[in-house]
Amino acid sequence: MSDAPVLERGSRRGLLTLAAVTLGSGIALLDQSIVGIALPSIGRDLDADLAGLQWVTNGYVLTLASFILVGGGLGDRYGRRRVYLIGMVWFALASLACALSRDIGWLVLARVLQGCGAALLTPGALAIIQGSFHPRDRPWAIGTWAGVSGVATAAGPFIGGWILEHLTWHWIFALNVPLCAAVVAIALAVVPESRDEVSQGRFDLAGAGTTAVVLGTLTWLLTTGPDATGPTAAVVGLVALVAAIAFVLVERRAARPLVPFWLFGSRVFSAANLMTFLVYGALGSLMFIIVIQLQTSSGWSPLASGLATLPVTVLLLLLSPRVAELAARTGPRLPMSLGPMVCAAGVLVLSKVGPGTQWPLVGLGMTVFALGLVTLVSPLTTAVLAAAPDRMAGAASGINNALARTGTLLAVAAIPPFVGLSGEDYRDPAALTDGYRLATFVIAGLLVAGGTVSWFGLRGART
Repeated sequence: MSDAPVLERGSRRGLLTLAAVTLGSGIALLDQSIVGIALPSIGRDLDADLAGLQWVTNGYVLTLASFILVGGGLGDRYGRRRVYLIGMVWFALASLACALSRDIGWLVLARVLQGCGAALLTPGALAIIQGSFHPRDRPWAIGTWAGVSGVATAAGPFIGGWILEHLTWHWIFALNVPLCAAVVAIALAVVPESRDEVSQGRFDLAGAGTTAVVLGTLTWLLTTGPDATGPTAAVVGLVALVAAIAFVLVERRAARPLVPFWLFGSRVFSAANLMTFLVYGALGSLMFIIVIQLQTSSGWSPLASGLATLPVTVLLLLLSPRVAELAARTGPRLPMSLGPMVCAAGVLVLSKVGPGTQWPLVGLGMTVFALGLVTLVSPLTTAVLAAAPDRMAGAASGINNALARTGTLLAVAAIPPFVGLSGEDYRDPAALTDGYRLATFVIAGLLVAGGTVSWFGLRGART
């Protein structure tokens, strides 16, 4: 339920509302990907090892994944516009703290706080679209949001490369502050308020706490655990197990759970979210490792490494709204099954990146990968929201975003040690190349698994 007006595609307020939520969530997604291009520079400047660089990425994604369900639930209950604006202001202040960092510990802490702000604003964007736009215009609005969000993710390395070419890595974070201010100004002027009028009872703080403990301990085990002593790793593993059991028990008994398990009674909702976990884990891992490989092993500059993602940016921007409208007519099963397979083919082309690699190989791999990505992104978002009642838009969006970030978090934490990369290996071209090539095969496998889940799980999905 909502007290918001029904916004239409061609109205001034509808266009400005879409601009506000798209730009705001795009900033959060951009920040997740833009940092990757700067990791070698950050490592040299702050004298960090590979685990420290992983935490620069994972500290942000950890709190984003842990509290994004909280953000969705708070928006449904207290107002999606209100929580979205709080998240934007929080994100801007944390970005400023990142820009002022002078050691790796400070930067990781600031990234953790930045992820909290992103967790408040990210689910609100989709929930505002679902709760405010006329049903006939939602596929177009979601497609536009998904396209720009994909562009923000893909354009991060390019924008970061340009900044590193002309300024320092600190400006990657400082850039967020004026952008967030612009979003807040637009949202205050035009974005309507909406909420789930059925939300009652105490907020599920226990669910939020156990989620954070589960993800935090798992991330530590995957990132730092291999170098820890046996007893320490065992204790942390036990904590993760107990917290996971507690989370399930808490959510089953809560009057208003962060994760309404009954939503997963929909086969389509379950399949789409499992596919999200696999595909976004692959996407996050690829963007984390390829920019390091291009700079360390292939000798590319940060700007050249960023330009390598240009095909992804262009194709997502041009094609996502059209793919969303097409999938709304035909159903999501085919694009969500075919897209990950095409992405996997692109990753296998990119597995050849190494010493002496030139632009044609990288451009071909990125173009194939982009065609697969644009095929799956918009239909995925539409399928998740269509499988849940409108009043649960915030919860459904929060669950889907949480699984996307959790997939990225765990994959970025797990794949480097799994393929034998640790310590200072990111500075050694030979060691990095061996690990990188094995990592691309793992990433391609995750994508194939995601496409398979979609094919068998999305039969009969709503158009």
